[in-house]
Amino acid sequence: MAGHSQFKNIMHRKGAQDAKRAKVFTKLTKEIVVAAKQGMPDATMNPRLRSAIAAARAANMPKDRIDKAISKATGGGDDTDYTEIRYEGYGPAGVAIIVEALTDNRNRTASEVRSLFSKHGGSLGETNSVSFMFDRVGEVSYPAEVADHDAVLEAAIEAGADDVQSGDDGHVITTAVEDFAAVRDALEETLGPPEEAGLVWRPQTTVAVDEEPAGTLLKLLDALDDNDDVQKVHANFDISEEVMARLMG
Repeated sequence: MAGHSQFKNIMHRKGAQDAKRAKVFTKLTKEIVVAAKQGMPDATMNPRLRSAIAAARAANMPKDRIDKAISKATGGGDDTDYTEIRYEGYGPAGVAIIVEALTDNRNRTASEVRSLFSKHGGSLGETNSVSFMFDRVGEVSYPAEVADHDAVLEAAIEAGADDVQSGDDGHVITTAVEDFAAVRDALEETLGPPEEAGLVWRPQTTVAVDEEPAGTLLKLLDALDDNDDVQKVHANFDISEEVMARLMG
C-alpha cells in the first residue's frame, strides 16, 4: 500500500500485508513480468525491471521466484497481455484516491474497483478527476538507523535528489520522475538497498479525517489493496494518532 508520506497512517496496513505475503508476491511478480516484457530482460539495462526486482527483494521474495518471473516473461512462458490503468475517485470525508492497476481484463477490474468505492461510501470519478491534487515523484525510503540526517542528506545531494525528510520512522528521499532510477542506484551504492523505492503520487495537501469516516476509509483502502489487479493505492488523508489508536484498539 502506498499512501501519503506520513508513516503513522500506513503502519497498521504493513502488518496486514505481511500476513498476505503470497498475494504481495503475486503483485510483485506481475510487475516483474510487465517490466521484462516492455524492456530488456537485463536489469542493468532496464530501469523499470531493476526497480521491480529491488521491490521484490525488499519484500523478501525468493531469488528463484524473481528469476522464474523474468524467464517466464522473456521465454514465451507467459502470453498474458497486462494493461496499466489508473482509476481516480473520492472516498469517505472527501479523501482523494488514486488506484494503479495491472490487469488482463479491463472490464472486470473497472467493475470491481467501482463496486469497492460504492460499497465503502466513495465514488469513482473520471481520469484526472483527482490527480491534479497530487505530484508524481520518485520516493526512496530508508530506516532511521541507516545513517543520521546529515549523512543521508549529503548522499541525496550527491545522488541528485530533490528533497529529504527525516524522522524517527526513517528517511524519505524525493526525486523527479526522470531522475528516479539514477538517484535510486546512486543511493544504493552509498547507503545500501532501500526499504522501498518507486514512483508515487504525493498529495499536495491532506484531508483531516475524523474517527467515524476514518474507519470506513481504511476499510476501502484495505479492500482496494486486497484486489489482485491493484498494484498501488495513493490517498491524501491524514488521521491523527489519537483516532488511529482508537480504531486499532
